[in-house]
Amino acid sequence: MPRVLIVDDDPAIREVVRFALSRAGFDTLEAADGAAGLAAAREASPDLVVLDVMLPEMDGTEMCRALRASGGAAAAIPVLFLSSRDDEVDRIVGLEIGGDDYLTKPFSPRELVARVRAVLRRGAPVPPVQPAPPAPADEVMRHGRLSLDPGTARVTWDGREVTLTATEFGLLRTLLRRPGRVLNRDALMDGAYTVERVVSDRTIDSHVRRLRAKFVTLGAAPVETLPGFGYRLGPCD
Repeated sequence: MPRVLIVDDDPAIREVVRFALSRAGFDTLEAADGAAGLAAAREASPDLVVLDVMLPEMDGTEMCRALRASGGAAAAIPVLFLSSRDDEVDRIVGLEIGGDDYLTKPFSPRELVARVRAVLRRGAPVPPVQPAPPAPADEVMRHGRLSLDPGTARVTWDGREVTLTATEFGLLRTLLRRPGRVLNRDALMDGAYTVERVVSDRTIDSHVRRLRAKFVTLGAAPVETLPGFGYRLGPCD
């Protein structure tokens, strides 16, 4: 049963989210401020965090930054932001710092559940058929020094693991399916998101910048930009 951490200082909102997710088959745990939420995320390693932006002690953006800087499994936990503000700048900031989706209050509980499921599906490993035989080597996608295993959601560069969020993993997998081919933002959106939704060009650009930054730390630059056309996966030599 997937576990979702709900971080919101409003008990009524936490109850609405908890009830909706519980009815949909999710296990939940709760925190009332950012500091407690960060501690719970690191300790419990939930499958996803539903995170309010405006929080006491440590606000949602600060908590997300700290979570992404944690390293290990905690750094890859998907984050769905909740906010009472619908400004594009706020949404972009949330995505820039490591959020995977952004939902504005008031929201429909059904939409919340649908978005949680969609975010989890983006980076979910391919479920094995029982009894599960060893995965054949050709299921792993390789291109130069880049390797992506859809079955374990593991990405490596020259043998060194790269920790990606679910959305970043979906973008890279889409590029890796057609190395060297230029993909526009619509093609990347279709490949990275498993449900039909409207995502701005700036949102895709934000995710690509975060994806690139993680490879830059390894001295790599696999994703290339062709201004006016889109993105492509380079040689990865």
